[in-house]
Amino acid sequence: MSRRRGWPVAVMLVALAATTVGCGQPERPVTAGAPVTADAAPTEQEWVEPVVEETSPPAPTASPSPRRSASPKPKPKPKPRPTRTASRTTPPPAETGAPVATRPPDPPGCPPTHRGTPVSRAKAKAALTDAARRTYWPTSAPEIKIPLSLVKATAWQESGWQSDVVACDGGIGLMQIQPETVDWMNQRFGQDYDVHDYRDNAYLGGTYLAWLTKKIGDTHFRGNYRLDPGLCTGGIESCLLNAVIAAYNFGIAAVLPQDDRGPLVIPNAQYVENVRELMRTCVCLDF
Repeated sequence: MSRRRGWPVAVMLVALAATTVGCGQPERPVTAGAPVTADAAPTEQEWVEPVVEETSPPAPTASPSPRRSASPKPKPKPKPRPTRTASRTTPPPAETGAPVATRPPDPPGCPPTHRGTPVSRAKAKAALTDAARRTYWPTSAPEIKIPLSLVKATAWQESGWQSDVVACDGGIGLMQIQPETVDWMNQRFGQDYDVHDYRDNAYLGGTYLAWLTKKIGDTHFRGNYRLDPGLCTGGIESCLLNAVIAAYNFGIAAVLPQDDRGPLVIPNAQYVENVRELMRTCVCLDF
């Protein structure tokens, strides 16, 4: 009797199991964790050129087994393989950059020193004349011309045309160029001028005057680059010539303290007046 009762029970259990599987909802697969993505490549910043090593993305892996306690662990990143990258020259700084903020005044009782052999006035005149004849912006502003009287007067005010003089504030040579300004202009214009060579020194001074002319002319004179004393009919801030002379001595940041938005400031009026007077009466004009 016990065996007969066992058979019907077994049959009923099998039928019940079949009914449950057929009518119930299908089992949902366990959702795998979010795939681990490789870190995004760094955005290349302006002028900063890090060597980016390219690596192949990791191969897709099978979904992990459904475990409640364990979570998928990111695989270690493969070591970057050395790749060949083309060498590139560092681009010049942006047009709005500035070389030196200010030129500190010479300490009292600090005489200048001399380095090398001074050149004759005839050679200094030839170098300064060549610098004034150059076209510094042949494409974007070919109309920029640096008057020879301005180049000669600036050199006379700065050094007395002494090619070997080194001032206490760091100014060097005919045009008294600061070392930081030399580095900036060589990079900006893709040159390799030697500030201790009197010809290169004159070119550096002319290049700096031309850059200041374009910078201030664009921001405050609507692209009018005329360095004409006849335009200085108002106050000392009324003309481009005065602003360029002031910035050559004190730096662009002193003349444009609020960048391109604020008014011009002439912090060294006496220096500007000296150079303006030398442009008319300097004995160096006859050399």
